[in-house]
Amino acid sequence: MPTPRRFPVVALIVDAALVILFAAIGRATHEGDAFGPFGTGLATTAWPFLVALLAGWLITRAWRRPVAVLRTGLPVWAVTVVLGVTLRALSGQGIAIAFVSVATITLALFLLGWRGVALVVAYSRRA
Repeated sequence: MPTPRRFPVVALIVDAALVILFAAIGRATHEGDAFGPFGTGLATTAWPFLVALLAGWLITRAWRRPVAVLRTGLPVWAVTVVLGVTLRALSGQGIAIAFVSVATITLALFLLGWRGVALVVAYSRRA
């Protein structure tokens, strides 16, 4: 499927927004930030996963096929989870098993889910 020139940038922004949403949901659920889930601690929570997301994009060259679920989405998701959890641990943030499980499932739904929806919409427009 040909990709418009600007679409990889949009795809990266969608991925990053979903990673930030993941962090915000976690903060809203567990932290009592005075400014809500988008308060001062959001950057602390989100940065390991955003850095990992960018690494995943570089490793997979995601800009070539940003919507491909298996070729791009799956490895970007895997790198985001594994490297994100690793960076979180190295920075002194908690990595309980429950957190890793929730992060793995939520980021799979987010990073793979939007790609799946985009492919279904693209194929249905062709038909």
